[in-house]
Amino acid sequence: MSITGTLIVQMIVFLILVWFTMKFVWPPITVALDERAKKIADGLSAADKAKTELSAANKRVEAQLSAARDDAAKRLADAERLAQQMVEDAKGRASEEAAKIVAAARAEAEQESMKAREILREQVAGLAVKGAEAILRKEVNAAAHADMLGRLKAEL
Repeated sequence: MSITGTLIVQMIVFLILVWFTMKFVWPPITVALDERAKKIADGLSAADKAKTELSAANKRVEAQLSAARDDAAKRLADAERLAQQMVEDAKGRASEEAAKIVAAARAEAEQESMKAREILREQVAGLAVKGAEAILRKEVNAAAHADMLGRLKAEL
């Protein structure tokens, strides 16, 4: 065979090979490449969707944390206010109790003072009678002079 014949046969074999490749080999490779491209696109889409969902979840978490912080701050402020109110109430009750105790002590002191004055009046009256007895050197009748002793007590 000549070079031209060999060249023609090689061209025919090449064309058969190209036709065979295009008809039987190339379609499965294209389908596989398309499927692969679709899987990659789906994966990228899922990654973008997951990224978006993660961002939204982070925003929700931040919002919940912020709400929890605000709630905790509010509860802490309420607790401090309640504690301050309890302290003020306790101070008020203590002041009232102290005032009652002071009033009771003053009343008791006044009663004791009145008792002491009364005892002192009686003792002074008795001393006055004894002094008068000693001056007059005679016995004084307590029943007869009760009115006089009552006036003497009132004057003292």
